[in-house]
Amino acid sequence: MFIHLSALLIFLYFLYRIILPLKAGNGVKIAAALLLFCLSQQHFFYRCFLGGMASPELPTPELTLLTCIFVWLLFLFILMLLYDVAAFAMKKMSGKRSAAKAAFSPARRQVLTTCLAAVPAVYGVRQAVAVPEVHHLEARLSSLPRELDGLSLVQISDLHISSLLHAPRVRTVVEKVNALQPDLVVLTGDMVDGPPDRRAGGAAQLKELRARYGVFGCAGNHEYYADFHAWMKVFPTLGITMLLNNHKVIPVGGHNLVLAGVTDIVAKRYALPTPDISAALAGAPENGFRILMDHRPGGAAANARAGVDLQLSGHTHGGQILGMTLLVAEYNEGYLSGWYQVDNMRLYVSPGAGLWGGFPVRLGVPSEIAAVTLRVG
Repeated sequence: MFIHLSALLIFLYFLYRIILPLKAGNGVKIAAALLLFCLSQQHFFYRCFLGGMASPELPTPELTLLTCIFVWLLFLFILMLLYDVAAFAMKKMSGKRSAAKAAFSPARRQVLTTCLAAVPAVYGVRQAVAVPEVHHLEARLSSLPRELDGLSLVQISDLHISSLLHAPRVRTVVEKVNALQPDLVVLTGDMVDGPPDRRAGGAAQLKELRARYGVFGCAGNHEYYADFHAWMKVFPTLGITMLLNNHKVIPVGGHNLVLAGVTDIVAKRYALPTPDISAALAGAPENGFRILMDHRPGGAAANARAGVDLQLSGHTHGGQILGMTLLVAEYNEGYLSGWYQVDNMRLYVSPGAGLWGGFPVRLGVPSEIAAVTLRVG
């Protein structure tokens, strides 16, 4: 709803500021208004006619172009609004506004603003669809048994396989992960956007993931949006062990590694089990080192109290744009990206390896494949 209202506001602003003042006939104005309406309301059309906002069913080139146009409109709206606010303030402060007008005619100002808005739009979308780089990390944990020192795991979060982030990109991600020869691979939710029949090609690439002790996953909110029950049948056929409020005991070097996973809070909408850390750890060895996959970082405090040693999360996309980071952190209990100490537990929040198709833009917040080495310390 928020994105629809924002898009409507953008349309009405441009209608008032650009289209209505045009020195052209009514036919031209009506045609321009209709074009602007369609471009600004593309999420509405995705939702109603093309499979949904998160996974519109369009060829990748067309979807990329439409995405660039929408993001460009958004940045153009921001720049023009800032100018209007500044001009109004300067008008209140004597005659400075007239000086600004003399330096920049309306036509020249419009061209400059349009070009300035295009730069972050094109760059941001390009960064969003780019294949993520490997980010090497060390997790120093005082509770880590020496038998597990040096254990390597790769976290892939928020892959969001879709018609925009399609099979070739997923294949390259898988190749990068396998080149690391990890002991564990964990997928911390939001792996897919869209039902299995539409994402078969992209999801099939995950079957090639290799790790010494296996490939594991937990559910994110987008798995529920995209036919949860169907995907929970598909993932095991791809070699992914899904941990949904349960755990797996993995013997490593004579010690028990407990890998657990919880569901996502959005499950409540679908009358499905919500996250339950007690159920996830029920029966787990008391002396086992506990790693938890929890798509959202917001439950970290409760998970720490339950005895988790290391939590791996995503969901936030790192805020995607530097200016949005504070807002995104506010909605995630203050957690955004990187390492956090939560009581006796370490928490890592990945900015993700992808993002959903509704707003695929990254500025200053690159995607990543997190390669984590566990160390005693």
